Amino acid sequence: MKRIHYFSGVIISLFVGVHLLNHLYSLLGVNAHIEMMNDLRVVYRNIIIESILLFAVIIQIFSGVKLFLKKRKIASGFFEKLQIWTGLYLAVFFFIHLSAVLSGRMILNLDTNFYFGVAGLNTFPLSLFFIPYYSLAIISFFGHISAVHSKKMKRKILGIEPVKQSYGILITGIIFTLIILYGLTNEFKGVEIPKEYNVITGNLNTNAEYRI
Repeated sequence: MKRIHYFSGVIISLFVGVHLLNHLYSLLGVNAHIEMMNDLRVVYRNIIIESILLFAVIIQIFSGVKLFLKKRKIASGFFEKLQIWTGLYLAVFFFIHLSAVLSGRMILNLDTNFYFGVAGLNTFPLSLFFIPYYSLAIISFFGHISAVHSKKMKRKILGIEPVKQSYGILITGIIFTLIILYGLTNEFKGVEIPKEYNVITGNLNTNAEYRI
């Protein structure tokens, strides 16, 4: 189970890393984000890659929950506890996020692009839920990596001990989260969401500008 969980995690981590890089492009504007996503979709939005990713996510969800139930009472130390709790949160997030994206594409017939992803972040009062929900997902991703790093890494890098490296990864994740939120919310000023995405926010005023 651990080996399967590890290898599915590696596959997902590669995709998430690219996905977060795409989100960084929001700092250059919505069009830059969408243009990069369209370029990336040429690579990952095909039947083979999507099937591999979907299978990896399903494995990660079930194995993550199973490992959490197995280790929750015996985990000790900061990084062991961080690993199981971030793993549980990511499993829940992946399930919700994957369900939302597939529903948006197949049922609502929406382009699950930048606007689909940030509608909740930029619509009050939904933002009260989606900002911490999404922030914790990114922090959990880095936290999970930092916990695994603390177990796997055995040597110093530039004189920095493995445990300090792991804390560095976690702190980097927190800073990275703030930067991404800054971009996805138009410098915290809010993004105007196109009216076709009102079905997500539940706002029937098609002339409204949505602000966090």
